[in-house]
Amino acid sequence: MSSFAGVSILEDSKLCPSTTTFVETRSRCGYHLLVVQGYSRTKKETPTGQSIESRGFGVGGHRWSIKYYPNGENSSCSDFVSLYVSRLDGGDRKHVEARFVFSFVDQVEKQNPVYIRESESETRRSLFNGSYWGCGTFMRRDALERSIYLGEDDCFTIRCDVMVCNPQDASGHGAEVLLPDMHHHFNNLLDNKVGTDVKFEVDGETFDAHRCVLAARSKVFMAQLFGPMQEGTVTPAVIQIEDMEAKVFKALLSFIYTDSFPMMEYDDMDEDEMSQLMEEGQETEAIEDGMLLQWLRDLFVAADKYDVQRLKCICVRQLSKHMGVLSVMSTLALAEQHHCQELKEACLKFIQVQSSMCLQAIMTTNGWDHVYTTYPFIVKELIAKLASNQRK
Repeated sequence: MSSFAGVSILEDSKLCPSTTTFVETRSRCGYHLLVVQGYSRTKKETPTGQSIESRGFGVGGHRWSIKYYPNGENSSCSDFVSLYVSRLDGGDRKHVEARFVFSFVDQVEKQNPVYIRESESETRRSLFNGSYWGCGTFMRRDALERSIYLGEDDCFTIRCDVMVCNPQDASGHGAEVLLPDMHHHFNNLLDNKVGTDVKFEVDGETFDAHRCVLAARSKVFMAQLFGPMQEGTVTPAVIQIEDMEAKVFKALLSFIYTDSFPMMEYDDMDEDEMSQLMEEGQETEAIEDGMLLQWLRDLFVAADKYDVQRLKCICVRQLSKHMGVLSVMSTLALAEQHHCQELKEACLKFIQVQSSMCLQAIMTTNGWDHVYTTYPFIVKELIAKLASNQRK
């Protein structure tokens, strides 16, 4: 696991004096927290191209810092928050191979060393003091301002995970990073079906699995397979699942075995279907966004049904990130149906910051009609929040 490598607090558009001292961990994998207090003020006072820098911190025998650009690193990304990692090793000109991931502090799915190793971010080489790399388009400012990550106190926290791939040991020599690969072994176990002892039939497809693995990861499977809910005691045991698509159950199994968020499986859509949707005025990107949203909703429902809390948490974060004017009410209804307060609050906060025109668009959606008729108390709660906003 990653080791804590200190915290920096940005206050009044500059580094807080109490967090300026250097913090180091000798671990090969470490993370530093960047707390941005008074986000609105930093945005107003820091022009495009100007950064605020964190304190220095040490990971893997090297010194690093974070550069935070409230209005983008340059004019091409001026609508975004930019984040970069800078190397601070003085005159040391040796190549350092490292991977890094920026995330909000509660995006736990991105903070596993296995995720960092296998993320799309490329291995970079830092050649000299002051060289840096990062993400110029980390997040659009307008998306940040309506997200769950920016608190009511106008504060958010960024976590920067650094994995040095050739860290220096005590003698100054490089050392290979050895990371756990258990998830690969369990994925192979799922794929090759060795030792499977339970079958599921979902939407016409059959899936083989291991009772002990399912029970270890899900209290529902534990009760279903070994407790009072036990099914399929006759061999071969086949458990019928009626309310789920096969691709969703396959993704659920994948997460249970690997603890990695499953990639979306796109349905095969023939040319006639695609042409019809485009004739109705839907762009290809909008169609794909809708498919992704439905995928996340289906995974969320599956995770809730089988009490796979980590997957459910990841789905909530992803649904919050991909929220839109035309989809927010459907997501709000889903949150209420599954008693997910975090997702509900994210939806309400998203709606609260919309313009009058966007609010009118929200009220024309089928999701609005569904919430209005099924959960009228939510509409009352939303009206109260909007009224409260106007009084401020």
